[in-house]
Amino acid sequence: MFDSGEFLYFWGERIRNGLEKFRKERGIGQEELATALRVSRQTISSLENGRYNPSIILAFRLSRYFGLSVEDIFIYEEEEND
Repeated sequence: MFDSGEFLYFWGERIRNGLEKFRKERGIGQEELATALRVSRQTISSLENGRYNPSIILAFRLSRYFGLSVEDIFIYEEEEND
């Protein structure tokens, strides 16, 4: 579903995202998306590369912008303990 580079790993937990996929499907550039969301292009790049998790407010802005749920864009995963 998503490339392995699109997640942030933290203490056995990770958040994957499909932000780049959704953005490119709609023909939207990073700068255009950043302007619409009132963030920097670097923030969009960092989100797409999994170096940064968004604030809850930014996650909701992204979901409204794309007309998707937060869970459609960001996938939370925990490591299973055996």
